[in-house]
Amino acid sequence: MKKIIFIVALITALAFASGVMAQQKPAPAPAKPATTPAPAPKAPEKPKLEKFSGAIEKVDEMAKTVVVKGKKEEKTFAMDEKTKITRGKKGLTFADLKKGMSVSVESTKEGEKVIAVAIKVAGAGPAPVKKEKPAEKPAEAPKK
Repeated sequence: MKKIIFIVALITALAFASGVMAQQKPAPAPAKPATTPAPAPKAPEKPKLEKFSGAIEKVDEMAKTVVVKGKKEEKTFAMDEKTKITRGKKGLTFADLKKGMSVSVESTKEGEKVIAVAIKVAGAGPAPVKKEKPAEKPAEAPKK
């Protein structure tokens, strides 16, 4: 009889222990207060604009690039459809850019490429090339 009581007690203990283990759940995460609003999504960061000034050294219409020579270095800027080219308040086109023009370029870097965002042309552009006129004949004095 002692054996039967011992076995029944052992089975009851095992059943109780397995029942407790089956019901055990991971601790729930602390609930967030309902009154706290969710943080607003961050606006995408604008790429940092770099400024560079100098004179146009070369304009490559095929590659749509401009080489600008500054005081210490030369930089190549690629153009895209978003690039704004201006002289004062007047808008210009890529074809208007010529060697020797003094410019200020705002650009961003995309990988290894430097993309011109805005090109501001200073002054009236390169100095005009003076063509010499053929020597004129001196005007004849009127006859008396």
